[in-house]
Amino acid sequence: MNDDIDVEAESTAPIWAAFGDLMSVLLGAFVLILVGVIGVQLQLSSRLDEEVKQRQAEAQRRMTLEQALAGPLAAGRVTLVNGRIGIRGSVLFALNSDQLQPEGREVLKSLAGPLSNYLQSRDEILMVSGFTDDQQVRDGNRQFADNWELSAERALTVTRALIADGVSASSVFAAAFGAEQPVSSNANDEGRAKNRRVEIAPIPKPSPTTAATHEP
Repeated sequence: MNDDIDVEAESTAPIWAAFGDLMSVLLGAFVLILVGVIGVQLQLSSRLDEEVKQRQAEAQRRMTLEQALAGPLAAGRVTLVNGRIGIRGSVLFALNSDQLQPEGREVLKSLAGPLSNYLQSRDEILMVSGFTDDQQVRDGNRQFADNWELSAERALTVTRALIADGVSASSVFAAAFGAEQPVSSNANDEGRAKNRRVEIAPIPKPSPTTAATHEP
């Protein structure tokens, strides 16, 4: 009888030991999964917080810019859409010209002070972008080879005017887009007039590391 009990005890002991090992493995796997899930949740929470902060900073930036440009905006002389200041080309220039008109000169003067004040408290610079419609430069106009050159010269004219009115030369640069990126249809005069424009947009300053990577 005792022999039978001993045999049974010996046969069940390995089973319990194996069961214990299995439970340990399962528990370990559960802990690893739990840790992984918590890690993913923390990562997602961190990304969400970062995105919320970025959106709040962008909203604050736009609000600050709106406050800085309250005068010109109230006068209807410029527009502000998604942080980009827009000026109709007809206000600044005559058709196929890069010479500022008196009204355009006054508009830029009204912008220079608020923009300079805005830049003093921001780690940003101004990108002045020139745009045209899709019509070719008027025949007989030998001053500009194409719309790219016309948009570039207009952007440079506005950039120089802002600098002359007090915006730091290190805080502004010109860019040309030609007939690309229209904001309206080029199928009619009204749409083409909207596409002939200059935009001024604050953008982050390039870091020294970024600038170094573009050196030849």
